[in-house]
Amino acid sequence: MKIINEASEKFLYEYLNNASPTGYENEGQKLWLDYIKPYVDEWQLDNYGTTYAVINPDKPFKVVIEGHADEISWYVNHISDTGFINVIKNGGSDHMIAPSKRVNIHTDKGIVKGVFGWPAIHVRTGKDATLAPSIENIFLDVGASDKKEVEEMGIHVGCVVTFEDGLTKLNNKYYAGRALDNRMGGFCIAEVARLLKENKKELPFGLYIVNAVQEEVGLRGAEMIANTIKPNVAIVTDVCHDTSTPLLNAKKEGDVKCGKGPSLTFAPAVHNKLLRLIRDVASKNEIPVQLSASSRSTGTDTDAFAYSNGGVPSALISLPLRYMHTTVEMAHIDDVENVIKLIYETLLAIEDGHNFKYF
Repeated sequence: MKIINEASEKFLYEYLNNASPTGYENEGQKLWLDYIKPYVDEWQLDNYGTTYAVINPDKPFKVVIEGHADEISWYVNHISDTGFINVIKNGGSDHMIAPSKRVNIHTDKGIVKGVFGWPAIHVRTGKDATLAPSIENIFLDVGASDKKEVEEMGIHVGCVVTFEDGLTKLNNKYYAGRALDNRMGGFCIAEVARLLKENKKELPFGLYIVNAVQEEVGLRGAEMIANTIKPNVAIVTDVCHDTSTPLLNAKKEGDVKCGKGPSLTFAPAVHNKLLRLIRDVASKNEIPVQLSASSRSTGTDTDAFAYSNGGVPSALISLPLRYMHTTVEMAHIDDVENVIKLIYETLLAIEDGHNFKYF
């Protein structure tokens, strides 16, 4: 059964094509909230922008499903006298892909268009023949003659910069674009809320659908909201690497492939009984899954929830992704639908006051 319909895909395109850089997620959060409001009982917003919607807010047992709202970006760090702009990273931005990319510089006056410039191949000779992009040598060009003209555009040190690329489909099987990490997760949890409403499912607990901010700089939004909600259970969705593509090592990074289903992670922060429940749900409902392992932390908001409030049983359901932290991140549509289905069916299997203690 197809889960993503015309209306939800329309929202997905609007949501993914909107900029939501770390620390500046508010416009994306508004879009997400407008979409999910019809399917929930109430919603809340914390001081740093994490937004969460609630079904059954009066129920004492609290289950969280979570994705993170922010995308990697850049900050304006220096404006030269000749009008060129140097940047620093906001999150794990990849300087290697920057040259020749179009960008949006977010100012109080609105969006200013720019590009990451780069010297032509004809002039990269001699010692410059092997010149490679680095955070020290990449730069923005906004077509200004000098620093004054740049500043008159509204650009100043601290303006945030995002790539311009939008969402598209490849071969009618893949979504491709920037910020699938992890606004696709925010989309998935919103779809879970829609399915619960449309299928008239009554949950015996309070469901907190969390779209957290600032994951890309250290799980900060999840840390804050975990202490606010104080959940009893947390199911986090994020992305993981498709290691079947060239230049990746499956022995090192894990053997995961787009189109083969969500990836379930074994890690110290992942609660074994909750993970077992999810695996049983997948088997019962014939949802394909793949398995991964993390030797220490998962590097996702799972860690923030697991180690909060005396320990919250937490698990990670990951969407396999190609080319993470680029402008052409790719996710298989079947995997997106199966992430939604797996979270949905898992919620139906969790009981009120579910005991996750090991003995």
